[in-house]
Amino acid sequence: MKRYLAEMFGTMVLVLMGCGSAIFNGGCGTPAQVLMVAMAFGLAVVAMAYTIGGISGCHINPAITLGCMASGRMKTKEGLMYMLFQVVGAIIGSAILWLLVSNIDFNYATRTGANVCATGVSPLGGFLAEMFFTFVFVLVVLGTTDEKKGAGKFAGLAIGLSLILVHIVCIPITGTSVNPARSIAPAIFEGEQALAQLWIFIVAPFAGALLSALVWKLIGSEKNK
Repeated sequence: MKRYLAEMFGTMVLVLMGCGSAIFNGGCGTPAQVLMVAMAFGLAVVAMAYTIGGISGCHINPAITLGCMASGRMKTKEGLMYMLFQVVGAIIGSAILWLLVSNIDFNYATRTGANVCATGVSPLGGFLAEMFFTFVFVLVVLGTTDEKKGAGKFAGLAIGLSLILVHIVCIPITGTSVNPARSIAPAIFEGEQALAQLWIFIVAPFAGALLSALVWKLIGSEKNK
C-alpha cells in the first residue's frame, strides 16, 4: 500500500507544481513562460524521484507505468493500481489548485492548466505530438532505470531534464501532457473543450509508451547485441 500512496502523493505534487506554474505564471504565451512551466514539471519530477523513488520507483505517470508493464518490469495488477492512485493524486492536486484559484483575485490565462490542442493544431496533429514525445520521454525512463544499463542514482535527474526538454518543444502544440493522469484531473475541473479532447491525452501517451517499450526491447535486450 505504501507504494500506491507514494504514487498518489508524487502525482499530486507534479500536478500542483506543474499546472500551478501554468496558472500563476500567466499561462504559456511567451518563451519565458514556456520555460518556467517546463522547468516546474521537470523539477517536480526530480524532487519526487529522490523523495519516493526508493518506495515506488516514482512513476507518477500512467504512461510510464504502462511502459514498465509492457517491458515486463511490472505485473498487470500492480500496474493498474499504480494508475488508479496516480489519477487520484492528480485529482487532489487539481482540487487544491481549484481551491486556490477560487480564492485569489487574478486574471488567469488558464484556471486549471488543462491540455487542449493549440489553435491551428488538428486533433491528429495533437495526437501525433503527444505520442512521439511520450515515446521519447518513456524511452528515457526505461533506459535510465534499467538495472544493468541505467544511470543509477542519476536517473531521476536525467528523467526530469528530459521532461523539461519535451515540454519546451511540445507546450506550443498541446500544452504538453505525456501523462494521462496530469490531463484527466485538470479536464474534470475545466470541462468543455478539455473534456472533449481528453481522449487524445490518454490514448496518445499510452500509444507512445507501448512504442517505447517495444524499442527498448529491441535496443536494450541482451539478446540483440
